[in-house]
Amino acid sequence: MSVLNFTTKRITGKRVGAASKYPALREPIKSVIDSKLDENEGLFINYGMFSDSLPHTMFDDYDLNDYEELEFAAAVLENDHLRAEFVLDLGGRLWSLFDKDSNRELLTDNQRFIPCNLAIRNAWFAGGIEFNCGRRGHDVNTCCSRFAAALSDPVYGPVLRIYDYSVDRKVPYQLDFILPENSKMLFMRGRISNIHAEVIPMYYWTNMALPMTPGCRVVVPADTTYVNKYDGGAHFITRIDMPDGEGFDHTYPGNFPLVRDHFYNIPDRQRKYESLFNRDGSGFMHLSTGRLQGRKLFVWGDTPGGRHWQQKLLAPGMCDYLELQAGLAKTQQESLPMPPNTVWEWLEAYSPVNGDPEKLFADWQTAREHADALAEQLMPEKAMTDMLDATCQSIAVMPGKLMHCGSGSGALEELRSGRKLAAHLDFAQVTAVEEEWRYLLKHGKFNTEEPSCFTVDKDFQELINNAPDCWKKFYHQALYFYRVKDVERATNAAEKALALSRNCWTMQAWSNIHLTWNIKVEQALDMLAECMLMPQADAYLIKENLKVLNLHKAYAIVLDSIKQLSNRDRQRPMVQLQYAIALAGTGQKQQALEVLLQNNGLELPDAREGETAISGLFIGLTGNSDSIPPVLDYRTK
Repeated sequence: MSVLNFTTKRITGKRVGAASKYPALREPIKSVIDSKLDENEGLFINYGMFSDSLPHTMFDDYDLNDYEELEFAAAVLENDHLRAEFVLDLGGRLWSLFDKDSNRELLTDNQRFIPCNLAIRNAWFAGGIEFNCGRRGHDVNTCCSRFAAALSDPVYGPVLRIYDYSVDRKVPYQLDFILPENSKMLFMRGRISNIHAEVIPMYYWTNMALPMTPGCRVVVPADTTYVNKYDGGAHFITRIDMPDGEGFDHTYPGNFPLVRDHFYNIPDRQRKYESLFNRDGSGFMHLSTGRLQGRKLFVWGDTPGGRHWQQKLLAPGMCDYLELQAGLAKTQQESLPMPPNTVWEWLEAYSPVNGDPEKLFADWQTAREHADALAEQLMPEKAMTDMLDATCQSIAVMPGKLMHCGSGSGALEELRSGRKLAAHLDFAQVTAVEEEWRYLLKHGKFNTEEPSCFTVDKDFQELINNAPDCWKKFYHQALYFYRVKDVERATNAAEKALALSRNCWTMQAWSNIHLTWNIKVEQALDMLAECMLMPQADAYLIKENLKVLNLHKAYAIVLDSIKQLSNRDRQRPMVQLQYAIALAGTGQKQQALEVLLQNNGLELPDAREGETAISGLFIGLTGNSDSIPPVLDYRTK
């Protein structure tokens, strides 16, 4: 029989501290990319991207934390064949999918919780299957609680619903996990609802972390693939042939010399699946209905930085991992235009699979044909479509029993709009985090507390504009105008907020807004230094301000500021890196090198994916690119 239980997940890990009190104003990841594509490709490259992190704050206060025993809310869905473990406090991550028949874990079941800086809001962790909706990147709630509800369907048995509200797109979405009594496949029924009378850009991807065993092969029904390439300093996306368009057989993940994304160009009428096979023919297969047209392979490659990242992200002794991914669009550099008042639904299936190694590791055409047949054996395409259709008026819209709460952002939107986001989804109540906006809705004015939540939602602007004048009114106006790139109104609002109250929030906003448009640069840099030394400054504000100061080569200010930090904040590894950069920038090269080499090398728990500043600094100081200590080496290309 199939059962659903709510429990706890205990694991050794580093605790992620509270989110920063300050909004992240800079771009988290590169938002646009060049393309070298034919005019008939029909991709929405760069559509729906964001150029800042608003309204979100960062989770980056884990850099000084030791390993400890952690406990998270979890749910387990299992039958006689599979056991699926979900961690509700960590974005609903499917942490483990265990195949009882073969006594084999199908996913990368990380044995430690190790936060690193790869997500939209910084903290992210490797392993399992994650679900990303709203904006490009690892989800804003990947290290936060999501809502969970329990359902019971007379045909399919117990159902685990994980759901949320996308602040970025202002839409509700749900993931209904189904494991029928005798099924050897775990199903996920996805549903996103555009409840608005306007077109919105929509982004969704499922990311699956799998063990990269020696000689394993990815088999997918495609003859071409879109790849992120680097050539002569240019970063662009282009299409190449399968399987050897890179000059080697890139269906074998172990062949990649560099970090790489491959977005497989599956023909529109071809069945959508992606599979990974071990040399003995055992493997994992992901299938979906046609709504998820995108499939991707991500590998770290065989570079010092790639090997470093594998070691940083996984518990000691674990097999390297890769990611298979599936999404709405063909690449992750695009969103799709979602029509007004529309629901998009799809069905995914996660399954163990066993094939003939002689066929799977033969020529590409033979491998493809064999994988096609295996997909049909697991579940015919029509059967998946029929299951999706059969549940659209049952499981999809069935109310469930609320078992675990997420953020109050959905409840706040319901309070603002005066309507339910979805009749069958319970978004509970506004929490203390959103209290500032509940107060504004109720009283028409801002409370006197420190900001705890931010918005660049255009539907809140009339309320903000009509509120009595105060620093918080002009501060929130400044953030909105910054988002929409209205230079004059953003700077004017920031000036008014600062004039009424000189605090960390108004100073951070004023400085970043002026620096973005190269206005009053010296004054802005001085203000960044001033506010990060105020009592209200937190880890994020200190590290971020130091980075910005160094980017503007304000090295003397950085050195003077670090001297005035508390001992704890001075010891943060990222602060030490900024210290080394400033020392080098002022000609103190030996002292900078000593900082990098302290304690057998400066380990950066919160190094940003793709950022190689520490590697470049070492090379610049020593003139040696061949003997960088591994702990400092983040070069992936």
